[in-house]
Amino acid sequence: MNEKDTKRLSRLTAILTQLQTNRLLTSTVLSEKFGVSVRTIYRDIKALEQAGVPILTEDGKGYTLMEGYRVPPVMFTEAQANALITAEQLVLKNKDTSFIKDYTEAIDKIKAVLKYHQKDKVNLLTERTRFDQNNNRERNSNNLSDLQFALTNFRLTKIDYINEQNENSNRLIEPFALLSTENWLLVAYCRLRKEFRFFRLDRIKKMEVLTDTFEPHKMTLQEYFDKFH
Repeated sequence: MNEKDTKRLSRLTAILTQLQTNRLLTSTVLSEKFGVSVRTIYRDIKALEQAGVPILTEDGKGYTLMEGYRVPPVMFTEAQANALITAEQLVLKNKDTSFIKDYTEAIDKIKAVLKYHQKDKVNLLTERTRFDQNNNRERNSNNLSDLQFALTNFRLTKIDYINEQNENSNRLIEPFALLSTENWLLVAYCRLRKEFRFFRLDRIKKMEVLTDTFEPHKMTLQEYFDKFH
């Protein structure tokens, strides 16, 4: 996800929040608030409608949400909440302070409606995810969502992994943290090597999240770095 994508995601989220907290909003007001053209707001409204948001257009007055429509906690699956938090971490690397403020306020409102057990997992994922300053690199992975689930639910995970020497091995791991550098990296305790290891997500060729759980590691991500690096 590049900077343009994260900006649009944050704006769509913020527009939905604005529609939920205001009786009526015009495209002109929205364009001024978010610093974009009226045509861009038209496209954003259409995107929200295509996503299933019931937006009504009152001729000559503006946009409003269908009465009674809200985004209740049950509409957010754990994977969806994790995706929002991952996007939040990307947004926080943006240098536009007003943009960060708008997105952070929107995410805070979303967090406020999550169920208690979801909040705990969201907070854990936030603490255990790190991004570097370069968000424009391509990162290939099909396992991020499943690994987020395994991390926050302390589930043992089996992987078929190919290392730098192109050697294949089967590992049983305890996911601990996710790092976004040149590639997505998983920090996990490897039961085969009996120590923490880094695993590149694009080198995981097969993965299975098991029903078996492991004892949570008590240290924070910063404590891990202080201890091992």
